[in-house]
Amino acid sequence: MRGVMDLALAAHLGELLTTAGRPWVPRAGDRFAIPGRDLDQVFVIAEMTIEVQELSTGRLIRFNGTTEWALDSIDADQVVWLPWEHQLRDLLGASFVTLEALGHPSEGYAVVLNDGSRHVDTQAELAYARALLSVLPTLVDGER
Repeated sequence: MRGVMDLALAAHLGELLTTAGRPWVPRAGDRFAIPGRDLDQVFVIAEMTIEVQELSTGRLIRFNGTTEWALDSIDADQVVWLPWEHQLRDLLGASFVTLEALGHPSEGYAVVLNDGSRHVDTQAELAYARALLSVLPTLVDGER
């Protein structure tokens, strides 16, 4: 899935966020992938085609209409959320200071946090993810 966060990184972020008491709540516009099903595809929740249904047993993601994957629905806990850049920035909250381009965009980006740390990667989204990984342990420890 080119141009999208690695599934392992996204899954790790999701686990840490859940541990920190901030689990993903699927909403329209959110991206996700389905690991282990030979589907090299990113899905987007959109009310007409893919929707979230709240059940007493948990959240269900439903695929409406004809799908080539022969998949009508899947439990939300079986998918991996692929957060957008703005969602990662929102999760950083007050710890986020700025996003800096490192020269030409192909050189990458740095997310600067209020503790002075810089988290660099080739894509802005990945730099945000690295920064979030650095602050999540304090969120988890703060909950205990």
